[in-house]
Amino acid sequence: MIKLVAGLLAAAITLALPAVLDDSALAVYILLGLAAMVTVGVSLLMGYAGQVSLGQGAFYAIGAYTAALLALNGVPPLAGLIAAPLMAAIFALVIGTPLLRLRGHHLAFATLAMQLILLSLAGQLEITGGDIGLQAIPQFSAGSFEAGSAAAYAYMTWTGLALVMLVTHNVIASRPGRALRALATSETAAASSGIPVGRYKLVVFALSAAFAGLAGGIYCFYTGYVAPGSFPVLISIQYIVMAVVGGLGTIWGAVVGAGAITLLVQGLDGLANLPGMPSYAPSVLSYAVYALVLIVVVLFLPNGLLPAIAGRLSRKRSDPPVETR
Repeated sequence: MIKLVAGLLAAAITLALPAVLDDSALAVYILLGLAAMVTVGVSLLMGYAGQVSLGQGAFYAIGAYTAALLALNGVPPLAGLIAAPLMAAIFALVIGTPLLRLRGHHLAFATLAMQLILLSLAGQLEITGGDIGLQAIPQFSAGSFEAGSAAAYAYMTWTGLALVMLVTHNVIASRPGRALRALATSETAAASSGIPVGRYKLVVFALSAAFAGLAGGIYCFYTGYVAPGSFPVLISIQYIVMAVVGGLGTIWGAVVGAGAITLLVQGLDGLANLPGMPSYAPSVLSYAVYALVLIVVVLFLPNGLLPAIAGRLSRKRSDPPVETR
């Protein structure tokens, strides 16, 4: 009952906010939703499949470039948005076959290299607009509907996030979800139990890539512009931090982590752009704060913010009342 009420309250707030926020706050709200969409996939990949990826920004970029290229070539934006997660998932399946043979930091560095290579190619190929990127991307439309305002993109973003969360919940609650939990605990034990470890890892890798691709598709229509600079390496690190801070292996934890880090980044950007601050202040502050946040969470909240809050509330409910005389 409590979970239902909390879910309905969250839905009501989500639907009400676009109507009361100004354009500046709406931009943050949209970016928060897009980040949460990617982070849910990261939480699923790391928390359940036990795989570390520093290349989710690459799948985000693939989704954005796919939707942008199709829209600029006369394909209906809705078709481009559908193609964005599909293309990201296909790319993940292709590169995941060799990459997922690696483990731990080897896999993390390999996925990071993948993003660097992809961004380098995007900066050199004519079809992607080179370093200048793709501009004048049409606004999203589907039939008579056209997203002509930031509020419309906010609703699009959070509808996409709801879809991602629903898919993730169904995956976790299914038989493959239970197999994934066994896989994250011990690949050897999972394989000895008859679980096709390689196939499951590849499917989850592709699913998390599809979530990032969907977010990228919405992003390109919202901004109307994509370039290699839109997807720096730092963005992939940011998703990892969000998943860890919120709580790996939890759906709502990914949303909480994305919200906390997005608001923190916005505050840091405001601080870094104050008069007298050096030009390198934004990047230095970002890396320093990410490192500090990770250290604090790992030391004091090893399971993340949401599990820590839920655990404390559960203990309060289970504590016997104190007798008074």
